[in-house]
Amino acid sequence: MFEKAKKNGTELLGKTNRIVEGTSIIGDIVSKADFRLDGELIGNFTSQGKLVIGPLGIIKGEIICHNADIEGEFQGKLKVLEVLNIKATARIHGEVAVGKLSIEPGADFTATCTMLAHSNQVIMLEDGKGSE
Repeated sequence: MFEKAKKNGTELLGKTNRIVEGTSIIGDIVSKADFRLDGELIGNFTSQGKLVIGPLGIIKGEIICHNADIEGEFQGKLKVLEVLNIKATARIHGEVAVGKLSIEPGADFTATCTMLAHSNQVIMLEDGKGSE
């Protein structure tokens, strides 16, 4: 009589998965919700939400997500479609591709960085006129 409604992903907004310090994972993680990692991941991480790597968190592998805040350590390839915030305690080594980038003074950012181009993005010229 009562059927459970299928989740389309919007019910996951505001919910966060968490891996606590002292936990090590070897393998890949795929998540539709936000994710906080204070432990260690050796493998790949993919999310449609936001990734937070806490001050004790370590990821070695490849990350693809929409937004990220990094306070801990990352080594590998990182692709953040929207905004990447790198905190002063962060240590980043590898290849980074981002929509927007924010780096606090004191962060160790030893990486190649590519800004992702958006097909609908309009670049404002000095005279105030836009161009595609």
